[in-house]
Amino acid sequence: MSDSNGGKEILVVASKLKKHIRSTAGMSTAANVAPALSDIIRTLVAEAIEKAKADRRKTVMDRDFN
Repeated sequence: MSDSNGGKEILVVASKLKKHIRSTAGMSTAANVAPALSDIIRTLVAEAIEKAKADRRKTVMDRDFN
């Protein structure tokens, strides 16, 4: 799925994100939140991949996000 995020794929389910924000805080969610969050996820995943590589693993694990 490409969008105005420079053609990058959105990595979150926007409807679930919006529902979570609405149910948690009673707030609406701007259209540019999902692309911004996807960029944050990409950064975190890249860091986790590097940690797994440093440990000579081919599997990214939950501990790689700490």
